[in-house]
Amino acid sequence: MGIVQSSRKLRPLSRILAACVGIAIAAGSHQARAEYPDRPVHIIVPFGAGGGVDVIARTVAAQLQRRLGQTFIVENRGGAGGNIGITAVARAKPDGYTLLITSDAIVTNPALYRPVPFDPIKDLVPITELGTTPDLLVVPADSPIKDLADLIAKSKAQPGRFNFGSGALGASPHLTIERLMRLGDFKMVHVPFPGAGPALQGLLSRTTDMNAGSYSSVKGQIDGGSVRALFHAGPARLPEMPNVPTLIESGFPGFVAETFMAMYAPAGTDAAITERLSKEVVEILAIPDVKNGIEQTGLHVVASGPKALRARMDRELPMWAEVISQIGLKIQ
Repeated sequence: MGIVQSSRKLRPLSRILAACVGIAIAAGSHQARAEYPDRPVHIIVPFGAGGGVDVIARTVAAQLQRRLGQTFIVENRGGAGGNIGITAVARAKPDGYTLLITSDAIVTNPALYRPVPFDPIKDLVPITELGTTPDLLVVPADSPIKDLADLIAKSKAQPGRFNFGSGALGASPHLTIERLMRLGDFKMVHVPFPGAGPALQGLLSRTTDMNAGSYSSVKGQIDGGSVRALFHAGPARLPEMPNVPTLIESGFPGFVAETFMAMYAPAGTDAAITERLSKEVVEILAIPDVKNGIEQTGLHVVASGPKALRARMDRELPMWAEVISQIGLKIQ
């Protein structure tokens, strides 16, 4: 009987010890999250070095490295319109040590490619948007086309007379013009190039009549006076181009189309990690020297956190899917 009584008396003590062990484990887990990162972090850019996504990724990586005291390595994994790099992150271990910085290919590729090897909603967690730049259409400075109304009138008078280049088949600048042609009931011929640089050279050499791109990809030529914009698809006029109207002003209500860049982690990544990354990156992009340096490239800094980025994705995934379906565009 004495042994039984002793065992009963120990049961409350055992529960206390178990609770203490649980608290210690939870505290250790919290401490582990608080120490993130404790080894190098890889940021995958699904395009080649030197482009707009690569530039902002390296800017963010350098600042994260300085603030968090750990190495942030930018890796360029181009191919398949961004699918190779995006898929690598979507399938990576969700521990916060493999991240993604990409363009709006993340919202156009799911409808463009069949099959697409990732689900942008199920496989990735948004951290924050980084910046936007409006899509636009530029012509040589001496082009006889005066503005969008003039382009539509001349295109209707001579269907198929004009062509336009873009840096990628199915990227948002190309899809913006396809959508505009359907809404405006006019037709031009699309000429795809392997990148924004070659597309711009095609315009300057007069291989193409116009070029669809993002503002950041043609800002240098606009500033230099070799090309001029007929319009842009941002929500409001740009201070840098006060005389260039938006599509909304040009008679297309609600028509906003921007190339955007954003940061993601694999689905399942600890919320404490993604929240910290979001907080750090938002603060980084608010640093005056960082913000001004980025915006000099023609990219408007937008650091609005994960909820706003998810809202943009929810809005744009069906929008671009509809355009791609309407023009019957598929890439195998």
